[in-house]
Amino acid sequence: MADDFELDMDDLERRMEGALGSLRTDFASLRTGRASASMLEPIMVDAYGSTTPINQIGTVNVPEPRMVTINIWDKSLVGIAEKAIRESGLGINPQLNGTIIMLPIPELNEERRKELAKVAGQYAENARVAVRNVRRDGMDQIKKAKGDGLSEDDQKFWETTVQELTDSSIEKVDQALETKQEEIMQV
Repeated sequence: MADDFELDMDDLERRMEGALGSLRTDFASLRTGRASASMLEPIMVDAYGSTTPINQIGTVNVPEPRMVTINIWDKSLVGIAEKAIRESGLGINPQLNGTIIMLPIPELNEERRKELAKVAGQYAENARVAVRNVRRDGMDQIKKAKGDGLSEDDQKFWETTVQELTDSSIEKVDQALETKQEEIMQV
């Protein structure tokens, strides 16, 4: 019987938090006009026969608010890293100084800020969809347990619990989006 049904709320919560973590990573890659080492995280480089994050082939520094530098450890990778940055879509023009790649962060114009705010909105919508998919999985488990004899009161309890977790997670997504869009639109 399903009298001993226990929904794994920790698993659902962990998966919803995973969607938020992924959103934070996506947001970190959005350039806001200020230098940040995290903006380079999505850039991958073909190094030593495998695809490697750019921060694993050199030391990334932020020496001033509008400059990121990467001190590439292996001179043979400088050109590859420069090309990867140019092709990354970040809109940054790398400047070489020996094994150091300097990335001056240009001011964002109003049009680019609006584009980035839209992209942030798309990232947030993807996170909301991921959260709702986790909710659906939880609700499906509850329905299955009802078919196995879960009482209606227990079903309502679990459905309410899952919905509260979903609402809380979506609220966190919305708050993160609002914060990121304010950061992007700041002049």
